[in-house]
Amino acid sequence: MAPDVIPIAAAKLRHQLAARLADGGWLRSPAWRAAVEAVPRHEFVRCFYRQTDAPGLTTWTPVTADLLGVEEWLRQAYADDTLITQFDGQEIDWTDPEPVVGAHPTSSSTLPALVVHMLEELRLHDGMSVMEIGTGTGYSAALMCHRLSPGRVTSIETDPDVAARARDALKRCGYAPRLVVGDGLAGFPEGAPYDRTIATCGVRHVPYAWVRQTRPGGLVLTTLRGWMRSLGLVRLTVGHDGRAEGRFIDGDPSFMIARQQDAPASLGTIPAPDNGSSRTTPYGPGVLTTARHGFVAQLAMPGVRFFSMPDDDGTPCTYVLDGTNESFAVLTSKSDDAWNVRQGGPVALWDVLESSLDTWCTAGSPEPTEFGVTVTAKSQRVWLGAPDGPSWRLPAPAETADGFV
Repeated sequence: MAPDVIPIAAAKLRHQLAARLADGGWLRSPAWRAAVEAVPRHEFVRCFYRQTDAPGLTTWTPVTADLLGVEEWLRQAYADDTLITQFDGQEIDWTDPEPVVGAHPTSSSTLPALVVHMLEELRLHDGMSVMEIGTGTGYSAALMCHRLSPGRVTSIETDPDVAARARDALKRCGYAPRLVVGDGLAGFPEGAPYDRTIATCGVRHVPYAWVRQTRPGGLVLTTLRGWMRSLGLVRLTVGHDGRAEGRFIDGDPSFMIARQQDAPASLGTIPAPDNGSSRTTPYGPGVLTTARHGFVAQLAMPGVRFFSMPDDDGTPCTYVLDGTNESFAVLTSKSDDAWNVRQGGPVALWDVLESSLDTWCTAGSPEPTEFGVTVTAKSQRVWLGAPDGPSWRLPAPAETADGFV
């Protein structure tokens, strides 16, 4: 494909992508459809990685125009897929890219369906200003620039290399938003107050700086998640009293967690075989992985991660470890419908989980959209049904005189 043909082919692919997103119900408004049809995503993903189906450790293969040809590169650039652009916080040598095995993605261009879904739910109007946390490739910032104007968009990226690539791509496309390299969890007070704040990374709690920097009546849109799983996309309205409150829009959209809130490398200490006290439980490790049960499990045990491996005598075990306080629970199968749990440490993890699941089941096992979030300068909690209903505290950091650190 000749270079002068690329813009024509890319424009056709953009219109096809917009049509697919509209047909899927993700793209609803003419203004955002016009942005998707205008912003050249391929300029933001000139080089990227795609996951393969190879057995064993997760393997990623590089995708560039030189490796696959311009036509196939363009086709993949406009697929409704997440395209990985960095692993383990390290830049890639694109002069000779190699397959990557067993690495941890740390930057990407999120699948367009989720990008436009969030932008639609942000309820932007002409003349508004927006702060974006997590510039990434710069594609979503470009969409907002097209919708509003570059002068009304502030985007913050913690990784200088990622930010530099985004700046170059935005410049190639004719967009010049305010780009900030720094800690997105602290926001950018110099540009406040913003009408809207949107985060394209997952957070364990909502940084109160975002609430302070969003005007009363404005919206904060972010994905809450934990170290086990994503909780969901939540939209908060900022009040005049400094409180932000709202509901989950949907459950389980998955974003990379903000690097400042990522889990520690160590999962915790495996307990000795004679540690803790044992009893039976009706809940096995499946409650940690199924969608709705897992949502409640993440709320109940915010500092937990888990894994399965045989113990010394070969019995399959699931270890549930809280790296923040050394509490643990160990699950082993007892029968088809019963399990044995051995737990210890300062918090009886499985007791807490069972209590939360009982509360949820008593309420009729509602979907995540029946849960909401309240954020103040002193506490953050997720509640069920209404703000005065059953609630779970989010793992927010210690407060300071002007909010959270």
